[in-house]
This record gives sequence, structure tokens and C-alpha cells, in this order.
Amino acid sequence: MASDHAGYALKGEIAEWLRSQGHEVEDFGTHDERACDLPDFVYPAALALARGEADRAVLVDGVGYGSAMIANKLPGVFAAVAQDPFCAGLARSHSNTNALCIGAKIIGSALALEVVRSWMTTDYLSSEKKYARRVAKVVQIAERHIRPL
Repeated sequence: MASDHAGYALKGEIAEWLRSQGHEVEDFGTHDERACDLPDFVYPAALALARGEADRAVLVDGVGYGSAMIANKLPGVFAAVAQDPFCAGLARSHSNTNALCIGAKIIGSALALEVVRSWMTTDYLSSEKKYARRVAKVVQIAERHIRPL
């Protein structure tokens, strides 16, 4: 997990819930609500994901898009912004995302926890040929344009 100052409080609530569900959580920061730069925290979290040191990442900032832009720069990271449980489930089942980005200024903690629950409990529909084909095309694009670490 990672956040900036805008996502700090919500990140803590999500981390607590994830731990209660038996997940191991590594917190890459920030560790307080002082103004900070999002890349300083999201980049190390996304790098751990890209290196295979984490299975998934949950990234929280003000709107979610900053985290997604940063995370998607790394090979093997497929980040999506989701502000409702339906879209979070589709991001997993149809697109095989491994990073979830949430906007703390957009949704409250109750909805955010439902978004995370949906995303964490939804499996990728790899047996559905159309989704596998589409995801493979995205992977091919990334392989042509993103250098390995």
C-alpha cells in the first residue's frame, strides 16, 4: 500500500481491513498527513509489485488517477482506478489488474472498503477467451514499449 497525504487516513483504514482478512500489508508511506509528493510513495510500492515482491497493490491518493499514472509506468503493473465495487470487480475479472487506485477525496471509507473487498475477492476470468485475448494484447503493447527493470 501507498498513499499521499490526501489518502493517508483512508489507507490506514484499508490496511486494517486487509489485515483483518488475513492479508500481509506492507506500507510504503506516507506515514502522516503532511503535504508530500505522491511519486515518492507510489513508485516504491509499484516497483515492489513489478519485481514480484508483492502480489497486489492498493494505492490511495486524492482522486486515484495520479497513482494509476505512476504505477502504470512500470512493467508488469496493471493499475486501474475504481470508485465503486462494480468497476473494481470488472477491473479484476476482465482486465486482470494487480494495482487498485482509489481517490480518498471521491469516496468515503465505507464505499472504499467495499471497492477493495470486491477487487480482492474477484478472480480474473482467464478461461474466458475474449478477456484473455484482450489482456494478452495489452501485455504485448507493454512489452514493446516498456523496458524491463
